[in-house]
Amino acid sequence: MNKKHPSNESLIEIRKKHSLPTPPLYHKVPIQLVRAEGQYVWDSTGRKYLDMIGGIVCISAGHNHPKIKKAMMELLESNQIQHTSLLYLSEYTINAVKALANEAPTKLKRVAFTNSGSEANELAFMAARHHTGETIVMNLRHGYHGGTSGTLAQCGHMSWRFRSQPIAASVSVEAPYCYRCPYGQTPKSCSLECAKQVEKTIQTSTHGKIAAFIAEPVMGVGGFITPPDEYFHEVARIVHNYGGKYISDEVQTGAGRTGHEYFLTKEMNLDADMITTAKGLGNGAPCGATMMSDEIAESLSGKMYFNTFGGDPYQALQAKLTIDIIKEEKLIENAREMGAMLKSALEDLMKKYPCIGEVRGRGLMVGIEFVKDPKTKEVASAETAAVMDLCKDKGVLLGKGGLFGNVIRIAPPLNVTREDVAKAVEVIEESISEAFRE
Repeated sequence: MNKKHPSNESLIEIRKKHSLPTPPLYHKVPIQLVRAEGQYVWDSTGRKYLDMIGGIVCISAGHNHPKIKKAMMELLESNQIQHTSLLYLSEYTINAVKALANEAPTKLKRVAFTNSGSEANELAFMAARHHTGETIVMNLRHGYHGGTSGTLAQCGHMSWRFRSQPIAASVSVEAPYCYRCPYGQTPKSCSLECAKQVEKTIQTSTHGKIAAFIAEPVMGVGGFITPPDEYFHEVARIVHNYGGKYISDEVQTGAGRTGHEYFLTKEMNLDADMITTAKGLGNGAPCGATMMSDEIAESLSGKMYFNTFGGDPYQALQAKLTIDIIKEEKLIENAREMGAMLKSALEDLMKKYPCIGEVRGRGLMVGIEFVKDPKTKEVASAETAAVMDLCKDKGVLLGKGGLFGNVIRIAPPLNVTREDVAKAVEVIEESISEAFRE
C-alpha cells in the first residue's frame, strides 16, 4: 500500500513556524526521505538515491538490514519491555556490552551506554575530571564533539558555537591539518610542530596540569581531516606526561568505517584512556557509548552516573546485531577495499580538476576539499554546495563539512559495491564539471 506523504512545502512551513532555524536543510530544493533499504533511500515522490553519506555517517550495516528488522519485530510481537533503565538487569544490554568490549583495545573494557556521541563525550569529560582532580580539557581547532553545552565548549567551529559555553574549562590547539598546515610545513618537512604545540600550550595556557585531551582520529565535521598516526602517539605521550587522560572520539570513525579494525584507535595502537562512539554503533539507532579503563571506572565509585535511556533493550539489541553483521558480512574488509577504490578514483579526478585541492580519508570516510585556486587554496564554498545539489539531482546523496563548508564528505553504508562506487564517482565528476564551469 502506497502511503500519501505530506507535501515538502507544508513540512517546510511548519518547520519554519515551530522548529529552530538550525540546522538548515540540505539542498536548495529540499527532499523528504521516506524509505530506505541497504545503501539506497527514496524520497516522497518515489525517486531513488544512492546514499553516499550513510545517514550522516550513521548507517554502517545498511539501512533496514533484514536481520535487525526481524529481531526488532520479534521484540515488538513478544511485548518485550522497551525501557528498563540501567537500574534493572537486561540480557540485551549485557550482550551489547560484551560485544563492544571485545572490539575495544585491551585496557578499555568498561562500557557505559548513552543516547548519543555528545553524551558519550560529556561522560568522558566528567570521568577524566573526577579521576584526575583537574578541570581543563584540551581540544583541536576544526574538531567537533557534539551539540551539548559541554561538548560545544570543546568545538573548533565558529558556526557551531554559541556566545558562551561557560560550564567547561577548555584550551584549544592548532589542528594537524596537513593540507593547510598552520606551520607552513609539508609532509616531507614536518617535524610534528602541531604535536609539540600541545606541550607548549599546556606550559603557557594552563597551570601545568590538565584533565584530558580529546581528538577525533579523522576529524569528521572538520572535513574528514586525516592526520598522520605519529601525531596522535606523540600527543598521547605529552598528555600523559602532564597528568591528563587521552580521549579518542570515534563517534564517526568507529564501527569499522576506516577499514581495518572496529576502532581506529586499536588499529593505530594508540595509548588512549577512553574511547567514545555512537552513530554507526547502532546503525542509526540512538545509541552511544563511552569505554574506559578499570582504573578510571573504579574511581567513579561512590558517585552516581545515570542515563535514563542509555542501554535500553531495543537500542542495545540493534548495537549488538550491528556488530555481529559487520563481522559476518566482512564489512570492515569491504570498507577497506571500496574505500581504496573510491579514493584512487577521486585522486585521478584531482589530476583533471584543479578545483580539487585534496582528497583524503581512511576506508569509507573520504573527503574532497574544493578550492578556487590550487595555489592560494581559497575556499570554494558556493561551488561545493552546487556540487552537492547537482549530485542529488543525478541520484547521489553526499555530505558536507569543513570550517567554510568547502569539503564534500563521502561515508556510505559499509555494504556499498564496486558498481555503487563507480556510479558515485561518475556523478561527482559530472557535477564538478558543471559546478566549476566558467
